[in-house]
Amino acid sequence: MAKCIVIADDLTGANATGVLLKKMDYNTYTMMNAERLELSLSDSCDCLMYPTDSRGIDKELAYNRVYNAAKLLFNSEVKVWAKRIDSTMRGNIGAETDAILNVLGDDVIAISAPCFPESGRTVVGGYLMVNGLPLHKTSVALDPKCPVKTSNVADIFRQQSKFKVGSIKLDDMMSGKHVLAEHMKKLVNEGNRILVFDCVTQGDLDLIADALITSGLKFAAVDPGVFTATIARKLITPVKKDTKHKILALIGSVNPVTKAQVEELWLNQRTAYNVFIKSSLMLENDGIRDAEIKRVSDELLEKSSKYEILTAVGDGIYSENRIDFSKYTDRYDNTDKMTERINDAFAQIGYNVLSQNPAFKGIYSSGGDITQALCKKFNTTGLRLLDEVLPLAAYAEMMSGDFPDIKIITKGGMVGDDDAANRCITYLKEKLYM
Repeated sequence: MAKCIVIADDLTGANATGVLLKKMDYNTYTMMNAERLELSLSDSCDCLMYPTDSRGIDKELAYNRVYNAAKLLFNSEVKVWAKRIDSTMRGNIGAETDAILNVLGDDVIAISAPCFPESGRTVVGGYLMVNGLPLHKTSVALDPKCPVKTSNVADIFRQQSKFKVGSIKLDDMMSGKHVLAEHMKKLVNEGNRILVFDCVTQGDLDLIADALITSGLKFAAVDPGVFTATIARKLITPVKKDTKHKILALIGSVNPVTKAQVEELWLNQRTAYNVFIKSSLMLENDGIRDAEIKRVSDELLEKSSKYEILTAVGDGIYSENRIDFSKYTDRYDNTDKMTERINDAFAQIGYNVLSQNPAFKGIYSSGGDITQALCKKFNTTGLRLLDEVLPLAAYAEMMSGDFPDIKIITKGGMVGDDDAANRCITYLKEKLYM
């Protein structure tokens, strides 16, 4: 039985959202012919796309099409209802939102987070920006069928919907999911049936989704598809998944590229917690080295009860902490021996964490030497390559060893733009339904 129903105002939008869901391995169908609709088909899919071809028609007719579609597809087992709208807010957005709310019931609200970061659509201060320009200053304002004259998302809903609209800005999203969840419930208690959110990054969408789940509010997503995909992967999980998955990032590179990427990662991944590894201690005697490995491992494990992404980063990313290898030449034959000892320590931290918390199903490894050390420590026979996340960043699965089937993204330390690490973690979250 389909757990996600997406009613889209056109076929292109239905397919675009369906592809986002399919990328996360959901079995997704788009229904093409309403007159020959076989509801039994929904029994064999996870997500069902239903286009109504209602963007450019009269608003009353658009309302009826969406209302009838929602009535037809209604099932109490559906976990995610979504009204797919155009990424530039064209069409009968208000009427169609009203229709789906009227079918789902008075206790259901609409959640609109209409950003599409990869397509340059963001919402800041309540205004929809398209590649940095306010919506009303783009060609959308001149659209012959569905011109949009304002960039204010909440105002677009207010002009078209009969329901009260509340707006949540970036300032309201700075204190985490629990505070945001309470703010959402407060707005709903004040009579708002439609909540419109600022959103700039995928991290913002994750926060909104986490807060929505925490709030316990019943909802329908109203967006161009990215938020729908985000909430779906958090609520609709494969049968085989019985725990909330977590990701461990091990980052040992010390170059400026890695520093910028790590800081960008921390900025965007709000459910991440970092522990710095004092890399120089890994070159001391075994007692000092083992104590540092235990400290980092214990802190990561302790914080894993609260956070879903844990990062262990060598403190050498900051220049003042860089190791002066000349101090250790009396203990080690060469620099290779020193770096090998450091990399082995990173791998041991990874081993300790994964062996004591089976919820860790994904690893992000930055630096080829770290990846090699991990595979050696984990007794992995090889990596089954699955995809390219970005140039020189591979998505793979560990083969046999102590942690078979663990998913891993490996990336060179000097590879990618500032957002590379964040993109890799986001990709891994999608694959792990986080």
